[in-house]
Amino acid sequence: MENFKMVAKTLFGFEEILAKELTQLGAQKVEQGTRVVSFVGDKGFMYKANLALRTALKILKPIKTFKAYNDKSLYDGIQKIDWSDYLTEYKTFVVETTLHSEHFNHSQFVALKTKDAIVDQFRDNTGKRPNIDKDFPDLRIHVHIDRDLVTISLDSSGESLHRRGYKTATNIAPINEVLAAGMLLLSGWDGTSHFIDPMCGSGTILAEAAMIACNIPANINRKEFAFEKWQDWDSELFDKVLESLFKKTREFHYTITGYDKAPSAVAKAKDNIRNANLDEYISIRQANFFETEKMTEGPLHMVFNPPYGERLDIEMERFYREIGDTMKQKYPNTHAWFITANLEALKFVGLKPSRKIKLFNGKLEARFVKYEMYAGSKRTKFQIDN
Repeated sequence: MENFKMVAKTLFGFEEILAKELTQLGAQKVEQGTRVVSFVGDKGFMYKANLALRTALKILKPIKTFKAYNDKSLYDGIQKIDWSDYLTEYKTFVVETTLHSEHFNHSQFVALKTKDAIVDQFRDNTGKRPNIDKDFPDLRIHVHIDRDLVTISLDSSGESLHRRGYKTATNIAPINEVLAAGMLLLSGWDGTSHFIDPMCGSGTILAEAAMIACNIPANINRKEFAFEKWQDWDSELFDKVLESLFKKTREFHYTITGYDKAPSAVAKAKDNIRNANLDEYISIRQANFFETEKMTEGPLHMVFNPPYGERLDIEMERFYREIGDTMKQKYPNTHAWFITANLEALKFVGLKPSRKIKLFNGKLEARFVKYEMYAGSKRTKFQIDN
């Protein structure tokens, strides 16, 4: 099978960990950009990337690049592609656009010109034309224009890969699955200790933590990928790729625990974990983090997404001070990480973070912070280690 270039889209701040994921999966010529990582692989690797990558939002397959300065040169460039390789007149398609150009600044206009060029080619050659279907198209076409460089790609994923397929119930401020997985990988979570999410909401961080710990492919619960409707879809190859990924799953010998104060959140989290077939690894119970303490011996890995005050009515200063007090007094020998978009509230935690990483939760600029809780003082730990 021949190799070709692909582009994986991701969230800001995850480029390096996505590049690492791709390298570990076996990709060639891995190169980081801004919110994207390009790589080379064959069709089987494209299937594998969609199934296994935790921090990718989409996998695009570029099929043509050309220069365009106006609507005519855009139309002509798209007409030069032989669309019968990817579509028939009886199939449907949709065009999505990303523009960073002075020549083109209206995405709907670019989508319309692209559609016209494709439809006209079929009408000239067959007398018939494929139709647009925005909801369930047979082919998703992506047009990326950077200044005067146009890249036409096929979207192999379809719906964003953060939609893993296990989440049916969400809370008031749910966290995106790709954001959760990326945070876990940035935190160094690898399944070699106990894990806790003390404010687990609908259970996303717990599910992603279990899949990382057991090396379960991230998108194993997805109903479909866009490439399944492509003309060169190979279901036997897909099954082989799936089987090879399953052979690489591993056993997990620790505990993964979630707490939430709200009974409704606990019920939703349990439903989602059951949907993901991960309930044998994860236990969830109703509890107020501030009234809990560390229940396990040895190191503990903690990652959570506390309220920011954006959509929840709580007294931030007191709340974040209680986070700091609880971690300090009740959770010794713990690597604690959390994300917040309330940068002011961080001051009230009362602890100095050992790391601070800029991320975005949706459109909100956030910080992903690490606090190291030692048993005894730092000085004692240093003396023991040395």
